[in-house]
Amino acid sequence: MEVTVPRTARPHSPTLDTQLMIERCIREAGSFPSRRALMRALPRQVEYPTLAKILLYLEASNKILLAEDGSIVWVFADNPKLLRLLTESPAIRSAATRTLTDDSSS
Repeated sequence: MEVTVPRTARPHSPTLDTQLMIERCIREAGSFPSRRALMRALPRQVEYPTLAKILLYLEASNKILLAEDGSIVWVFADNPKLLRLLTESPAIRSAATRTLTDDSSS
């Protein structure tokens, strides 16, 4: 008589190596029309729950946008020219901000 033990769903945490691989793939491509297209473009196979968890993390950290149609777009500002421009440009304050800060300093 064979006894089978039912599998319980245990939480799975993706490895850093897998996360960086997916992040690099999206960053280099710029966008993907679907999750399936992303999975096919990855250098090695990844299980769907792992991919879903990593995509949620990347969206929460504002590195990608997951569109309603299922497309994935890299939006993180990691372009060296853009970063240099942001650091060298002067800060611009709106009139409302100036009024609030001027009133609070008096």
